[in-house]
Formats: sequence, structure tokens, C-alpha cells
Amino acid sequence: TASRLRAKLSAIFRYAVATLRAQHDPVGALRGAIKSPKTRHHAAITEPRAFGELLRAIHAYRGGYVVACALKLAPLLFVRPGELRHAEWSEIDLDAATWRIPAGKMKMRADHLVPLSTQAVAILRDLHALTGRGRYVFPSPRTSGRPMSENAITAALRAMGYGGDRMTAHGFRSSASTLLHERGYPSDVIERQLAHKEQNAVKDAYNRAQHLPQRIAMMQAWADYCDSLRTGADVVPFKHRAS
Repeated sequence: TASRLRAKLSAIFRYAVATLRAQHDPVGALRGAIKSPKTRHHAAITEPRAFGELLRAIHAYRGGYVVACALKLAPLLFVRPGELRHAEWSEIDLDAATWRIPAGKMKMRADHLVPLSTQAVAILRDLHALTGRGRYVFPSPRTSGRPMSENAITAALRAMGYGGDRMTAHGFRSSASTLLHERGYPSDVIERQLAHKEQNAVKDAYNRAQHLPQRIAMMQAWADYCDSLRTGADVVPFKHRAS
């Protein structure tokens, strides 16, 4: 934030110099004065058996029903927490098993499609009976005009004994990414489903329309694998097979 603010102030002073309103840009003297913060990684469980224990705890959660549904969907969809809690029913097609997130809600400002596994569709159909008449899939308990709190999932995880040093709402993305990579899924397919930005602009434009069949198959296989971990049957093979 400080670096962005310095850049904006510098642009203002440079304009002032160009229009004879100032003699120099004093912000330049601050270049390098602000230390870059250390990168903080979101805690995530990436060991299969421990992840299975987490999934069992999630399915045993006895808090609010809306939060319980969000908890069950978080590992299946592995979208960003803000994208999940701001989900709207108008974006979801349960018959087509798709969730289309508009660009305005995405970190990378590009439309994103999330294929829904049969497990995810079943959870959403049950939830639709409760919140389907409103705008948000996960409305606030205080007012249906707003989504649930950004701390709702974090608080639920803590209530289950998973503090911020063990697991976070954002950590489901790392869990899925690690386990999918370990099981042989192509990085391009995983990264596209994670909606990560492709550094190559040409490749990025190409990839937006690619990998959908593979992503659909991967999301269903991932949901099935999560079920096997939850029930303790993690010996079930989950290997990617090239089509």
C-alpha cells in the first residue's frame, strides 16, 4: 500500500513540475526507503490423511447451516474465499453444473468458470431450498442483502480446532493444488482452474478457452478423491489419465 501511494504521489508531483506548479518531485527521495514485507503464506494441510481428518471435521460441523455448506464447498471448489462468499444464484446453473464468476469479482479481472462436481451440485441444491430466493448463495444471517462475513469460514475452522497456523480459508487452494499436482494432473489445467494469471499474454488469451473438458473431469475426480479421504479409503487410486 505504501509503495502504491508513493507512486501515485510521485505522479502528482511530476504533473505539477510539468505544469510549473512545483520545482521538483520530492517523493523520489523515498525510493528504496520502504522495506518490502516478508511474504506470508496461507497455512494449508497438504498431507492426504490429515486432509481427510479435516474433511471429516467439516462434515461433522454443527454450526449454522449456511456456513456448514460453505465449508463443504470450499475444498471441492477451491476458489478464493471472497469469491465463494460473494457467490450469487444468478451465476450458478445447477442443471449445467457450472458456476460462472464475472470478471468484476475475480482477482485477475477475467471471467472464470468453475465446473461443479455431482457432490457440489447436491450441496447447492439443498442450500437453494433455504437461500435460493435471495441474491447470495451464502447470505449474512443478519440481512439477505449482504453475503456472509469474511471471517465466517475462518471462525468455523477455529471452532473445529484448526487455528490460523494449521489451516485457513485460503489454504484450501494450496491443499487442492498440491494434491492434484502429486497425482499427475498437468500444471496448466490446475493453474487454469485456480484462475492464476498466465504471465505470457498470448498464452493467457489462448488458455482462457482451453482445458475445459480436462477441468470438468478433474473437478469430479477431485471431489471423488475428497470423499475417499473423508471415509478413510485413501487407497483409492487418483491418477490422471491422459485422454
